[in-house]
Amino acid sequence: MSLRALVALVLVAGLAACGGPRSDGGAGLNVQAQQAEQADVVALTQKIMGLGANVDPEEAARAARIAYSYTAQLRRDYQITDGPIIHNIKVNNGTKPRGLCWHWAQDMETRLGQENFQTLDLHRAIANFDNWRLEHSTVIVSAAGADMYDGLVLDPWRKGGVLVWDDVRADTRYNWTPREEVFAYKRARGELTTRYVTAAGATIRTE
Repeated sequence: MSLRALVALVLVAGLAACGGPRSDGGAGLNVQAQQAEQADVVALTQKIMGLGANVDPEEAARAARIAYSYTAQLRRDYQITDGPIIHNIKVNNGTKPRGLCWHWAQDMETRLGQENFQTLDLHRAIANFDNWRLEHSTVIVSAAGADMYDGLVLDPWRKGGVLVWDDVRADTRYNWTPREEVFAYKRARGELTTRYVTAAGATIRTE
């Protein structure tokens, strides 16, 4: 194990300890689930560190921990009890508060953005914007200054509040495009409406 990886592992353990003890009942995770999540956080930390030689291990560990803990928080806040498609229907008919894909992406981007990372950048991407399939939004983390396509997809929506992450280029289930390019495509076709921009989680001008 490299020194950077060892440092990150220590940092992850420290950040986990800051969360305090959790009960095994009610909404708390049992010990086995905690251990599984901890392993997932370590794996994500190492993956984020691998995005670039200049990625700070502490920032990588913090981003990984938040990605998992905030997904769990949003799962509770959104009242997730079904798979993503059924939950979408419930959001659209007003029986659930939030939980469309762009809600997950927007809220995760906002939360991670509060950390003011110096060695990591956040990006927004949209898939399936030009075909009949269900359009999908996500947030992507990359090394600072790197291209979005060299980053990692952080997607809590596709498994109904379970964080899915992968290299952008390896995530072949979705053909990710930078959100700004999607806006430009739709603007050129006269399809970029204020409603669409809002639904994509942005506040840019549509002219």
